[in-house]
Amino acid sequence: MKTLMRLFPEIAADILSRLPVKSLKRFRCVSKSWCKEIDSLYFINTHLKRSSQAHTHLSLILRDATNLCTVDLDSPDFTSIKLKNNPLKSDHCATEVMGSCNGLLALLNSDFSIALYNPSTREKKMIPVSPLEFPNDLDDSKVSSLFNFYGFGHDPINEDYKVVRFIHFYGDSPDGFFHCEVKVYSLKSNSWKRIDEYPYDLRFILPPDYHPRCRRGYGVFANSAVHWKATVVGKGKENGSDLIVAFDLGAEEFKIIPQPDYSSNEHEMNVGVLGGCLCVFCNKNCKQVEIWVMKEYGVKESWTHLCTVIAKLQVKEFWLHARPLAYSKGGDKILLELDNRFFVWYDLRRRKSKTIKIHGAPPIFIAEICVGSLVTLNGGGEGQTSGKDTQDKRKTRKKRDQFLSKGFKLVL
Repeated sequence: MKTLMRLFPEIAADILSRLPVKSLKRFRCVSKSWCKEIDSLYFINTHLKRSSQAHTHLSLILRDATNLCTVDLDSPDFTSIKLKNNPLKSDHCATEVMGSCNGLLALLNSDFSIALYNPSTREKKMIPVSPLEFPNDLDDSKVSSLFNFYGFGHDPINEDYKVVRFIHFYGDSPDGFFHCEVKVYSLKSNSWKRIDEYPYDLRFILPPDYHPRCRRGYGVFANSAVHWKATVVGKGKENGSDLIVAFDLGAEEFKIIPQPDYSSNEHEMNVGVLGGCLCVFCNKNCKQVEIWVMKEYGVKESWTHLCTVIAKLQVKEFWLHARPLAYSKGGDKILLELDNRFFVWYDLRRRKSKTIKIHGAPPIFIAEICVGSLVTLNGGGEGQTSGKDTQDKRKTRKKRDQFLSKGFKLVL
């Protein structure tokens, strides 16, 4: 392999890009050139892109009342293992996963204890605390309660990772809701900034796995934006209508995402992400879930009905809440989480399901999907070989190989 890397670097890099992070970490020790190749930004992005497209190197992150566990979906026995080196591990509170993006987890113990973590490389980054800022005309003594909504994702325009925080204040106003503070944390600048523009006639809706003591809800990341389910407040006939609100991490602005034409309105709609695409899943009467995928982001006509899964007929159990998490390697199955208690693989072609038994999993959990990656937390790849430098070197090597093959009549 070492000789292959020296003589045919493109072939060697292609082989390496298919391997899990655990193997790549070992191969970094082979030589300085291997270490430099694997640590290059070009290789990190290539490895991540290949894993995302092939639905490989995926893990389930499970959270119960006390621990975070990980389950390798490529493993045949599906064994739950406690997540090592949790940067926020505490004996007094449980660590929550507010989001997952490109192999990075955004973790949270409280609103004053937040961290970013790569479970594959065990690199971590503590996020500085940002205090609440009440407007000048608001007396904080009138605030009866507040609810926090978070989101985490990648800003491809600025090559940055960002955390979004919404705080809804409730008090003595007629509808109870009278203020919202929005702040964005940038990994690149390691600082928070306030976003002034917010559609104040919208109110975010807490997800089904919301815990009353936490008073927090988390958005889903897809297509450079974080998405939440929201409802219209005080707009006549529109009052109470469910919407999908997105916050574009590059432009740092809000937008409304059009929804598909549902078969009926008698359902509980929620947003998710499936294979990197925004999806909605509609649970109906504890008997079935309808799943839609947005193939072309922002285009209403691109909503595609993926499947309708029916309880007892296609899945042995009834459920209150079913949530799609990921595609299988072949793309012919989807992983469904049912009531935070168990998982099933649903075959899209045969319309049948198979329950997954995870050894050592907690009886009740909240699940998140994480892809194994080498993405770093150094604020944008500083100190790494750039993708352009690596590509230029490979072009030079290719021209050299072509010259040699013609001159010596070699077949490469």
